[in-house]
Order: sequence, then C-alpha cells, then structure tokens
Amino acid sequence: MSVRTRFAPSPTGFLHIGGVRTALFNWLLARHHGGRFILRIDDTDQQRHVERAVGLILDGFRWMGMDWDEGPGVGGPHGPYYQSERGDLYREAAETLVAAGVAYRDYSTESERAADKAAAEAEKRAYRFRRKPLTDEQQARYEAEGKPFALRFEVPQGRTLVLQDEIKGPVEMRTEEVSDFVIVRPDGSPLYNFASVVDDASMRISHVVRAEEHLTNTFPQLLIFEALGYTLPTFAHVPYVAAPGSKKKLSKRDGAVGLHEFINDGYLPEGMMNYLARLGWSYDETSEIFSRAELIEKFTLDRVNSSPASHDPDKLFWIEGEWMKAAGLDRKLALTAPYVTHADEWAAYARRRKDRTEDPPSAEDQEILPFLREPAEVPGEEAPRFRAVIEALGDRLKVASDIVKLGRYFFTEELTYDPDAVKKRLKKEGVPEILADVEALLGEVEPFDLETLEERIKAYAESKGEGVGKVVNAVRVATTGQGVGPGLYDCLVILGRESCIRRISQTRQMLAEAST
Repeated sequence: MSVRTRFAPSPTGFLHIGGVRTALFNWLLARHHGGRFILRIDDTDQQRHVERAVGLILDGFRWMGMDWDEGPGVGGPHGPYYQSERGDLYREAAETLVAAGVAYRDYSTESERAADKAAAEAEKRAYRFRRKPLTDEQQARYEAEGKPFALRFEVPQGRTLVLQDEIKGPVEMRTEEVSDFVIVRPDGSPLYNFASVVDDASMRISHVVRAEEHLTNTFPQLLIFEALGYTLPTFAHVPYVAAPGSKKKLSKRDGAVGLHEFINDGYLPEGMMNYLARLGWSYDETSEIFSRAELIEKFTLDRVNSSPASHDPDKLFWIEGEWMKAAGLDRKLALTAPYVTHADEWAAYARRRKDRTEDPPSAEDQEILPFLREPAEVPGEEAPRFRAVIEALGDRLKVASDIVKLGRYFFTEELTYDPDAVKKRLKKEGVPEILADVEALLGEVEPFDLETLEERIKAYAESKGEGVGKVVNAVRVATTGQGVGPGLYDCLVILGRESCIRRISQTRQMLAEAST
C-alpha cells in the first residue's frame, strides 16, 4: 500500500511549532516510505478564518523545506485542496447518510438544548443529545415554515468502538458516551468530523497522524467511515508539546511558539527540523543531531513517545548552534547580511516583541519580516569586513540575528555603551590615563595587525605595572561599548585604526563629562 499522509491546518492564526512538529512527522513518514505528503487547508469555519494565515502556513513549510506533493499551489488529482471549495463532495456524502437512515434533520434550538442539558445536570446524569422523533404533522409544518435544521448523525447504542492507535495503542469508547453529533450546520457548512472523513477518504489518505487533542474526534469519525463504506486509515495521535519544565500544553504565554518568530530570529531550517523531530521521537539513547536525509531514513512511528514532550528552548538553541557551526562562511554571510543592512527594522521588531502585551500579537508581528524574504546583497567593498566579523564571532554566532546583538558596533559609527560594562570596566581608577596612552599607541603602531597590536598592548600593560586584563577590558568597552565579544585584537583590526582612535577619544570625553 502506498503511504499517503496529510496535514490539514485551520487558517486561524500563525503556525504554532506544535503544529509544525505534527506536520513534520507526517512529512517524514511519507518520505521514509517513498509516499506522498498532502497539504489541505481546513477552512470550513469561515468565522475564524484569517486570510493571511494561509500565506503564513505556506511560507513556513517552504522555509522548513517540507515540500508537499499535492495541495495549494501544487494541485493534484484529488483536489480542490481547500475545504471551502469541496462543498459538492460534502453534500453528496450527507445525502448518502440521510438516505441510509443514519443521519437526520435536527430542528432543536439552542435554548431547547440548554434546557435539556440543565435538566440532566439537575438529575446528576451525563448529557448526551439524542434524536427526538417527530410526527408526520410536525415534520410537514417545519418544512412548510422553512424552519432551520442541522443534520445530525444518529449514534448507534450498545457498541464499543475500538481504535488501534499506532502511538497510543488500543483505545476504546462506548457509543453511549457519544452524542448524536452535527455533521452539517443549518447554514449548510460541514463540521470538522464529517468533512475530515470525506476528505481523507477521497484523498486516499493511508495514515492520519495528528495531535492527540483529536483523539476523541476519532470515535465519531469511525462511525462515519463505517456508514459511508470507506476504507479506514491508520491512525496515530501525537502527544502535545508541553511548556518548558511543565506538563501543561505549550501556549503563546510560554514565549516564542510561532514558527515565524524563529525565522525572524535567524534560526536555520535544518536546526528547527532536527529539534522538532527529536521532540517526542528518538532513534536511540544518544543521537541528537540528524540531517534531513538521516531523519527521512530513520523516522518511524513506533519510536514516537506516547507521553508529552516538553519544549526546551535551551536544547533548541544548542542544536541550532551545532548547525550554525557547520554552516560555511558564505552561507553565514548570506544569512546575517539582512540583519545588518536592516538593523533598525530588526531592532524595532525585537523591541515590539519584548514589550508586547496584546494576545494574540498584531498581524504585523505574526509574519516573517519583509527584509528576510529577499536576500540582502553585501556591497563588494563591505564583504571582507562581514567575513572578518563572522570569523571573529566564531561559535558565539548561534542565530543569524546575533550579528546585530553581538557585533552591530562593527557596522556603525554610533557607539552604544552597555551601562554595566561602563560601570565595571571604565569607572575605575587609572582608566582615563590608560585610554589616553592606548589612543596614542594605536596612532603610531605599525603594522596595524593582530599580532603587533597584541604584542604592543601587552608590553604597555607590563611597563605600567597594570594587569593586561584591566587594559584589555577598558579598551574593549571604549571601542565597542560592550563588555564581552570577540577577541579584542580582532575587534581593533576589524574596526580599523581611525575608528578605534575616534571611539577611544569619544569614550574619554564621556568619562570626563561624567566626572565633572
């Protein structure tokens, strides 16, 4: 049997990393078996539909490198791939269920159902909606009046439904626990459980791999599959992603959870794929780093854990760092250049995200930053400096935006001081004199290269009876504004003689003004 998996998101907001993981498991399963991965947009709930959300979903998948074989922008033999365009299929299936006597018109009102529920609660019994037979006279009157009705599936009683789940194992539910459920709203739109079955069957989905929150939905769906005579797919319900250090489900309140946020920070898609694949799946007890090809080769459902896996930002950051280490210099240049050339835009976005109070965030902050959609061109004369900065940052560069956080001072003449670094490194006895001496030293040292600078500054510190650390730290803050970063001598060479002298002079003036 050919393996056909699908991911069917509802376009109601940004792409959550929990959803991306579920999609990834589907994609990996299909690729592992040489099958097909289908992307379907479940947009029947038009009241919650967010137009831009479809674009976010597609952009996120493209960034991850998770190509789809059928779906939006690709087409395929089982389309359309938007539920909102598949109404004829749902109407035909609904008519089949009505003709078979397993679906019926429900004319009940919300107030009537609320009263029934309240009565059940008063009698301390579980409320389950059941069909209330109508007389021929009532039926005729309702039809003549044009009274609105929903179509409900009549759940047979006295049965035990058994689901053989590939992750959870066997799961059972008595049909007495399942209400007669709506399959078509009064406005004619299909509900999830019904539309999903019709789509999965018509698209010949062999494996339904989805979040465990849909586990209870599966039992009504089993009844629909049976009533329509459809072949039952294999089901696998993936445990939810838990919040860091918790057993509760990961939510927006737990920090960055939208894929777009990680894209905007400059994470690598292979790092994110590696991390999400390992979030609840393992190949063995020790392996952590997996390439795309290795994941496709090794992924199987039997190695997916049946318990929730906690989102671990620190582990994600470590995995990302490993992949950034492996990236070549040219790729790092292409990744970091947009953040330098649009540093102000990046800083504004970072401030908005840090200060954000609205939930959900604004539409603007739920999208990939515009300057990341097109590669930034590094002017030819600037390329050597970019490369030098990247090499100097070395393994400190974990995500592409770190180029701004850790090295913006290389690309601007505007010096921004870290207040803690100023207090700790500059406001010490003898520092103004040290800076004056080093400023003079930098004006005459030849050649202005790493080895010579290191030799002369160390010799100066010894001649003055000062610790090298005190001198180095003071000069670092005076030239970069920061207390940590690449090696001082790398910084001096990259900045150049004139810039270093100008910055030290500016710092000396700042210290003089602060002391008066």
